[in-house]
Amino acid sequence: MIIKHLVTHSGGFHADELLSSVVLTRLFPQAELLRSRERQWVTPAIDKIIYDVGGAYDTEQQIFDHHQHPSPLREDGQPFSSFGLIWAHYGRTYLTDIDVPAGDVEAIHTQFDTRFVLPIDLLDNGAMEPSVAGPLSILTLPSLLGSLKPVFDDMSPTADDDAFMKALPIARSFVEAQIHNFAAKFRAQSIVIDAIAKAGTSPILELPMGMPYRSALELAEADHMLFVIHPRGADWTLNGIKLSNDTFDQRADLPAAWAGLTDNALEDASGVKGAKFCHNGRFIAVASTRKAILKMAEVAVQDVQ
Repeated sequence: MIIKHLVTHSGGFHADELLSSVVLTRLFPQAELLRSRERQWVTPAIDKIIYDVGGAYDTEQQIFDHHQHPSPLREDGQPFSSFGLIWAHYGRTYLTDIDVPAGDVEAIHTQFDTRFVLPIDLLDNGAMEPSVAGPLSILTLPSLLGSLKPVFDDMSPTADDDAFMKALPIARSFVEAQIHNFAAKFRAQSIVIDAIAKAGTSPILELPMGMPYRSALELAEADHMLFVIHPRGADWTLNGIKLSNDTFDQRADLPAAWAGLTDNALEDASGVKGAKFCHNGRFIAVASTRKAILKMAEVAVQDVQ
């Protein structure tokens, strides 16, 4: 089967069909993307995928609309937008196509659906207030993508279509960046798990480079870990471990006497030759060598105890 046309509605656009187009244009690069409400285009055919228009949801006929009554719902009763429907049907293939490792496809498909697709679905259906999706509603992804629409007094007959096509690569960058970040976290997890095992009962976790580590700490139930060290360019860093992504509170802060100090002043306060910097917030410090950062970490642990 060769898909020749990807069809969504004409006129103003929303995040759901724009993000659906990101997935579909990647999987069917030879297909022409058309924005139309004309019956001849929104009628199913073997060489078309129709989405966010057409008044039906039927995977066999390759039509993915959510505006009809009754509208398609997830297993938990939450509504789909066209993006959710496209992701459910084509998301795994899309992940494979952008080189997500086969063993991670299912987990990343679920994670991306929960954290990226579902909020788009809910916002598009009016099932979530923008203020809930983000403290500043103007910074939600649908709002940002919506800002790329033409202004009200742009009278060009192709204004909406032109804006849609300009917005498409921007939307693609958001989708691919988010997925690649999820994939990177999966790659990091095994590295961090190995480092935790190597550290044993030590409260100091040493990593070979900066990487996401908090989820691996939770998975390994490494509650005894207080600080993380790793190289950063020519220097080494000492980091506190946040209690969650929703707070700046840490398992342990760096010593209060180090706050805001640099170079000689920090060396004097810490007693460590090679200490270079400590943030005033006491969540990161920098030293010139591994030996120095390890010593700083040991002093920080003693300060907590």
